[in-house]
Amino acid sequence: MKKLVYILFVVCFIAGCARMGTPDGGWYDETPPRIIHTSPNDKAINVNTKKINIYFDEFVKIADVTQNVIVSPPQMELPDIKSKGKRIVVELKDSLKSNTSYTIDFSDAITDYNEDNPLGNYTYTFSTGDHIDTLEVSGYVIDASNLEPIKSILVGLHDDLADSAFRTKPLLRVARTDANGHFSIKGVAPGEYRIYALQDMDDNYQFSQKSEMLAFSHDTYQPSVKMSIRQDTIWRDALHIDSIIQVPYLHYLPDDIVLLAFQETQTARYLLKTERTDANRINIFFSYGSGQLPAIRGLNFDVDNAFLIESNSAKDSLTYWLRDTLLINQDTLRFAMDYQMTDTLGQLIMQTDTIEALAKIPYEKRLKAQQKTFETWQKEQERKKKREEPYDSIYPIPALEPNYKVPQIMDPDRSIYIEVPSPLARMDTAAIHLYSKIDSLWYRAPFEFQRVDSALRHFEVIADWHPGREYSFEVDSAAFIDIYGLVSNEYKQGIQVKTLDEYATVLIQVSGIQDSNIIVCLLDKGGKEVKRAKVESDGTAQFFYVTPDTYYACAFVDTNDNGVWDTGCYDEDLQPEAVYYYPDIIEAKAKWDITQQWNLTALPRNKQKPAALIKQKGNDKKTVRNRNAERASQLGIEYIKK
Repeated sequence: MKKLVYILFVVCFIAGCARMGTPDGGWYDETPPRIIHTSPNDKAINVNTKKINIYFDEFVKIADVTQNVIVSPPQMELPDIKSKGKRIVVELKDSLKSNTSYTIDFSDAITDYNEDNPLGNYTYTFSTGDHIDTLEVSGYVIDASNLEPIKSILVGLHDDLADSAFRTKPLLRVARTDANGHFSIKGVAPGEYRIYALQDMDDNYQFSQKSEMLAFSHDTYQPSVKMSIRQDTIWRDALHIDSIIQVPYLHYLPDDIVLLAFQETQTARYLLKTERTDANRINIFFSYGSGQLPAIRGLNFDVDNAFLIESNSAKDSLTYWLRDTLLINQDTLRFAMDYQMTDTLGQLIMQTDTIEALAKIPYEKRLKAQQKTFETWQKEQERKKKREEPYDSIYPIPALEPNYKVPQIMDPDRSIYIEVPSPLARMDTAAIHLYSKIDSLWYRAPFEFQRVDSALRHFEVIADWHPGREYSFEVDSAAFIDIYGLVSNEYKQGIQVKTLDEYATVLIQVSGIQDSNIIVCLLDKGGKEVKRAKVESDGTAQFFYVTPDTYYACAFVDTNDNGVWDTGCYDEDLQPEAVYYYPDIIEAKAKWDITQQWNLTALPRNKQKPAALIKQKGNDKKTVRNRNAERASQLGIEYIKK
């Protein structure tokens, strides 16, 4: 009995001690995995096995093999790469090439199993010949249209310098860009090469689809290496430098290649879809525009004068507005459509499709909705009548409701825009008025009324706005009548034009290239275009009526003088139009004239775009999380990393 009491006492004591505090889990593991052995040995020569084992001192894992691991020369059949406990196994499926250096670049994909401590950039190398090729070629890939760094695009070399090689042969040696757009192709043999970038959609390591982003250059490169010295800073602590030492290293060249990647215009034409979301129109969408409209033959209706056709500027989206109410009320319209389509050889041929355009909301359902709306209106009028309030005895016809884009506060270089919801049968420009207030009296102000780029339903009012003056924009009732007989109501909007004292003037003096067709764009803080100006003969781009704020600027060489940036074409040996970014901010202040000097080529293209505008952020490399330092801080003790 005494023995049992003693055991219970000991158990209770231990349990009480356990409740006194939470056990400390100790320090975190912040040591990256370490390679202890490889088979075959790293940098081995005369290798004839396709299976590689890499052994570590702890359990490891590898993240996103497809994106992070690059085998060079490129493999037509994907290698099998996986982690197995404390090792990584690589099995190559392709036959080994003779007298060839192979590199397996793991980037920073290898981490320990529990804490994700990265091994760091690691490349395993072996050769099937009697020596290892060690030269490297590096640089950056950026988007030609906006100088954004491009992540995870393939970059490769060809020793065949013919233009056809990029389309007919796999790339010789490859790498992939990181989040900064940087690439480094390793294991390169001495020789002369051309370099390409490719967003390889079909994994054949050659340019074979228009949908693949690409970059090319006629420059050739002869890789080399030299001994150089760099300075390394030794820090005593976070604020104080202990010493600066000279460190020798092998400098591989070239290391400053900049490739400008672009996507070719998708000229393959095919029918995407047809839809009849609204009963009064049929929308037809193509992958690419054509100046030749489709020919339509009605199968259950007469197409003569049945449509009013609206096209967007690219001519790849067509809207067929139904003129006749009887056709609008017909739930299904069947027709044959002859249109141009690209065949498998890339040639335009005539294609005939039979289309059934079904109204999304059937006529019967629309009729019930109209009846319900009428009954609701009728009950409301009856209630007003009983309360002896003014009421209507005739159901009002819905009005045409144009969208008037008329700002109350106007910039002197802006316009008024009007968009009508449906095509017009009649437009009375005499019913549109603009009045200007001068010395408390209102006078008619001149203006021009025109369609926007020959659009069917968009109009622009252009006036000579005087800074500081007040205006009134007025539209009489029945100024617009659409093809369904709907009539617009009257409209009135007061406008106050800002004074000159509320603006800045920005002048940008452009130099660095000899070209007469340069367009400079002023950008807001988000990179959106605010204003644009063509560079004048004296090299100046002039921006007037600039609202005080912080701006950026970009420019492009408008080679074909069409006012828009144009992409390139590999088969036509056509590079995209050159784009440049002003590397600093532009501070526009009210009542100030600001002049900026801009040498377009003073910086390499990959260093021009301001960091604040770059959407693709870099520094995505895995790092040790330093949780022990945080833990030490919480415990109030000094942590010294070993």
